[in-house]
Amino acid sequence: MNTQPSIENISTILVIGAGTMGRQIAMNAALAGYTTVIQDISEDGLASARTELERWAAGRVAKGKLTQQKVDEALGLLIYSTDLDSAAVTADYIIEAATERLDIKLQIFEKLGVLAPAHAILATNSSTLGSSKVAQATGRADRVCNMHFFNPALVMKCVEVVRHEATSDATVETTMELARRMGKEPVLINREIPGFVANRLMGALQKEALYLADAGIASLEDIDTTARTALGHPMGPFELMDLVGLDVVNFIAQATYAETGDEQDTPNPGIASLVAEGKLGRKSGSGFYDYR
Repeated sequence: MNTQPSIENISTILVIGAGTMGRQIAMNAALAGYTTVIQDISEDGLASARTELERWAAGRVAKGKLTQQKVDEALGLLIYSTDLDSAAVTADYIIEAATERLDIKLQIFEKLGVLAPAHAILATNSSTLGSSKVAQATGRADRVCNMHFFNPALVMKCVEVVRHEATSDATVETTMELARRMGKEPVLINREIPGFVANRLMGALQKEALYLADAGIASLEDIDTTARTALGHPMGPFELMDLVGLDVVNFIAQATYAETGDEQDTPNPGIASLVAEGKLGRKSGSGFYDYR
């Protein structure tokens, strides 16, 4: 096999982390026809992923969005494992979707650098940490990049492919093509910047929305309505933050501020206060809005 990164060399994909993002990324890969291993240290996490993906697939069939044959083929390509070592050895492309902690990611990528085949690309789904932070630990920095999917990954078309200074053109081209084969519309970010592109654009909109609400210019509801009816957004900034999770929004803001030190990137105290109260948005029953 050619040891250079190439789309033709990819038949098995490993997704590390069976959380919300990891399981959906894995299903995208299986639907694209790839044998896909979902690896997680938690047996319960893997069982939850299997149950949710089977329920999602059944729902797509019921709505006529997918055929039973397509669903059966995809589910048949999914493998669930707690053994990272054996999964990494056979993987042609690896997408890390573990927790957003640099120390954990460094451990994972150091291990992948030793175990994964020479041709394998090692990508991180991180929305806050550029792959340059883990690239050197792999011993193959040229084959490391961000492949950032958006939540919900089974719906959202955008994938941000972020290169660092040592990422090779072959790695970028292969990752872009893999995203296309998963039915996505990848965008290339030529150099790392905190928040990448989508989160920076959304952050600017959210910051202005928070200012307008805090200043009493307009209500949350009317700001959201304006975004939907004037700008054509599918949902307003407060609705979107509740959907993403205010803890996630706050974490991204903290990570961005830690990276830049720019006072303009200081996390919003109102969001931090809601998170401290356990009001995380839809998943907790309340956030900016009450969903109970």
